[in-house]
Amino acid sequence: MTGWPGLDWMGLDWMGPAERDAILLSLQVASVALACLLPVAVMLGWILARWKSEARVVLDVIVHLPLVMPPVVTGFLLLLAFGRKGPIGAVLDQVFGLVFAFRWTGAALAAAVMALPLVVRPIRLAFEAADPRLTEAASSLGVPPWRSFLTITLPLALPGILAGMILGFAKCLGEFGATVTFVSNIPGETRTLSLAIQTLLSAPGGDGPALRLALVGIVIAVAALILAEIVTRIMRRRLGLDLPRSRRSRGPA
Repeated sequence: MTGWPGLDWMGLDWMGPAERDAILLSLQVASVALACLLPVAVMLGWILARWKSEARVVLDVIVHLPLVMPPVVTGFLLLLAFGRKGPIGAVLDQVFGLVFAFRWTGAALAAAVMALPLVVRPIRLAFEAADPRLTEAASSLGVPPWRSFLTITLPLALPGILAGMILGFAKCLGEFGATVTFVSNIPGETRTLSLAIQTLLSAPGGDGPALRLALVGIVIAVAALILAEIVTRIMRRRLGLDLPRSRRSRGPA
């Protein structure tokens, strides 16, 4: 991994190659992590919102465990499980040729695991806020559960899903502890934005490049938050969620 060619239009041509690679690798890792994480987060959010079993508490603890554990511990556990000699990593390597340890794919996996609680939480709240009577009415009309989920429940939860996506992307972009423990700090392969800043701060004369990377990270995060707010407002307006409750219940005049 040596960066994405032909992307000087992003305005990164004023940076050194190592700095550009760190930024582009971070965007790649965050995007892949979020794409793989989102379906799992939606499923877990729906289960935690609708499941009435006592076992839901156990699942809730497991989902939020990366949020309270030291990131280094999470990275170490990932290394034990997904390393080349780990029970999962060995199978993935031999059967699919997929390697996580000390690869950028491992950085994406670590980021996804660390971001999971932050993505699940708003999605769960969105599903809990969706009126279950709507799906019950659809079921009484003969609509299959999967179809009512896709056409009723999921659209109502879209603002929460978008909020979870933005939180998850920001967390993936800034992940450090689990990443450096699981995949190390390899230039051009696993050195993401956070790892590059830490490396520069440890080197003589690295304060200037570190500041540039920090500013780029801030700009990306602010742009993502603004975009999320705009998209969320548009979605809420289209779904009628910004209307007073009395008007929502009456429907259009």
